Amino acid sequence: MPRRLLILGSTGSIGTQALEIVERSRDIELVGLSAERSWEALVEQARAHGVRRIALADPDAAARAAEAWTDGEVLTGPEGLMALVIESGADLVLNALVGSVGLGPTVATLGEGIDLALANKESLVVGGELVTALAEATGAQIIPVDSEHSALHQLISGERPGTIDKLVLTASGGPFRGRTRAELEDVSIEEALQHPTWTMGGKITIDSATLMNKGLELIEAHHLFGTPYDRVDVVVHPQSVVHSYVLLCDGAALAHLGYPDMRVPISYALHYPDRVDVPVRALDLAEVGALTFEPVDTDAFPCLRLAREAAAAGGTAPCVLNAANEVAVHAFLNGRLDFLGIPAVIETALERLPAGPVRAFESLHEADREARTVAAELIAVRA
Repeated sequence: MPRRLLILGSTGSIGTQALEIVERSRDIELVGLSAERSWEALVEQARAHGVRRIALADPDAAARAAEAWTDGEVLTGPEGLMALVIESGADLVLNALVGSVGLGPTVATLGEGIDLALANKESLVVGGELVTALAEATGAQIIPVDSEHSALHQLISGERPGTIDKLVLTASGGPFRGRTRAELEDVSIEEALQHPTWTMGGKITIDSATLMNKGLELIEAHHLFGTPYDRVDVVVHPQSVVHSYVLLCDGAALAHLGYPDMRVPISYALHYPDRVDVPVRALDLAEVGALTFEPVDTDAFPCLRLAREAAAAGGTAPCVLNAANEVAVHAFLNGRLDFLGIPAVIETALERLPAGPVRAFESLHEADREARTVAAELIAVRA
């Protein structure tokens, strides 16, 4: 029987590449699609793939889609997104939503016992312990889509418990690798969006430029693999050929290598535990010539340090970190905050909102709301 797949965030970078994988796969049946507000692209995807049920988070976009598309059902808002997950009959949900908005669909997916291909790292950053406990309770699998965590998933799967000493995430360093803090004071939005190796959406690209992306991935790795934070490292690797590596108890290291192409980890997640052909170029190390590695400069890029501190504090701190970052990045992209203002806003938000206990998902919603309010106030003062 074909695997029934639901894609959330299908008009974004991950979603569109996932559809390329689906087009080449005879064993995947697409049962639903969603987007935030790109209704024209979503309707076009639904028509092209014979999908009869879609969801749009934005009510106006959903209304337009319902007028233009009469071949199926258009669901609206957060409730519609939840209904799409719960009623789709999917065997696998690809959560490619951006930001903490992805937490609700992650919870709904795992709560229904549906396997989750997770590209929304914020789900684990914000609700890590609750999310992983839910997966364990229902028996649903979480298969990571981020290239670094996909690499670790593949490297760890063949090892027995206790043999992994350390996980090492690699970072390209973003467009500003090698610059000092002083040299980052006047960087433009356009410069920050010029990622050297990956093509991604605006928010993720800015997170890569600040290295917050790597901080979020560090927290994600902790929850995905049950690894203490002091055994998760980050190293800068500009070529983006080594996606991650692990250090073993016998002194050996295992690395996952390949040219940067998100179709590889997406295909791995959609077909797991099988592998299928992906039309990518085979790695030629002689052509690459050299692979280099550097330590992270946390003075110039303090977001990684802030993520580690929030992770160590635990409780609601990672939720505050993520919410403040989302607000700060949005302000930067809209010209209301300078580049170094992003970590400054996050650090002050963490100081003003000390970590509290997480007893239920409601604790996270409240921490998220408070952090967004504080971050918005801090941005207004800086402006």
